[in-house]
Amino acid sequence: MDALLTPDFWLAVGQIIMIDILLGGDNAVVIALACRNLPQDLRRRGILWGTLGAIGLRIVLIFFAMSLLSLPYLKLVGAALLLWIGVKLLVPEDDEHDIKGSDRLWGAVKTIIVADFVMSVDNVIGIAGAAQGAGGHEGHQMALVIFGLVVSIPIIVWGSSLVLKLMDRFPVIITAGGMLLGWIAGTLAVSDPALAPYVAASDSMRYVWGAVGAILVYTVGTVLARRQATEA
Repeated sequence: MDALLTPDFWLAVGQIIMIDILLGGDNAVVIALACRNLPQDLRRRGILWGTLGAIGLRIVLIFFAMSLLSLPYLKLVGAALLLWIGVKLLVPEDDEHDIKGSDRLWGAVKTIIVADFVMSVDNVIGIAGAAQGAGGHEGHQMALVIFGLVVSIPIIVWGSSLVLKLMDRFPVIITAGGMLLGWIAGTLAVSDPALAPYVAASDSMRYVWGAVGAILVYTVGTVLARRQATEA
């Protein structure tokens, strides 16, 4: 219970919610597309069951991701993926959704769950990294993950249009999100067991590596975005 009162816990909750909002914006679009052919009276049920199934699947994936991150070198791989995802977030791209709607309830639910599974790699790695950054035992970290997901899902499903408008109006939100992923990548890398003999995973070193990761994402993302704008 004392863990709920620590700043690290609430910082990680905030990180998980922001990651889910930034990287899960497409989920609301997928849900809408998958349910578009359902009768009006079944759409709400399709959205509800599809979302619950996607949440359950994501929790299972995050559990395995957090278990695997205890192995040497896998945190370094996860950190590299997070850096790539953070940079990708800063470079504009055209997203095309090829989601087939179903006129049957469970067909739509299956589509939502499968699509979320395919699109959840970035969320899973980011959330697992944020939870591990909060410290504590594995049970505490899973409670943190579930709490963050429960809080963020309503925001994604019912507030996605508002969030997307805010992102369009204030691009700094996207930049901050990309740098947050870079920060998590840095703090994740420094805690890899393979680096333990060479680097002390103290709080000060976590902050240093986190800052390096955030700056790296911002620099590389900004350069690539400008290059893409010039070529366009």
